Amino acid sequence: MVNNKKYPPLWLCVLMDAVGMLSYFSLLAEWMDVCWAPLSAYVFYQTFGGRTGKLGAMLNLLEELLPFADILPTYTLAYLYQRWQAKKQ
Repeated sequence: MVNNKKYPPLWLCVLMDAVGMLSYFSLLAEWMDVCWAPLSAYVFYQTFGGRTGKLGAMLNLLEELLPFADILPTYTLAYLYQRWQAKKQ
């Protein structure tokens, strides 16, 4: 069976993870995260959609708001999860 579902490009996922980690290089790190977290969660939901997008957006929001959790590459992990799910079917 051919799966015609569109996936976000890997480079976009890596870029979004990198932008989320930029706050580590700022003096206003946690304040930047408070501003970035809702935007990142919204983009995550729009990028992945469906159940993965809903759950991932909530986890992404939490990850961005928690101190020192920015290191987790949530976009890239969601990309890999979607690809794994597609191969499993």
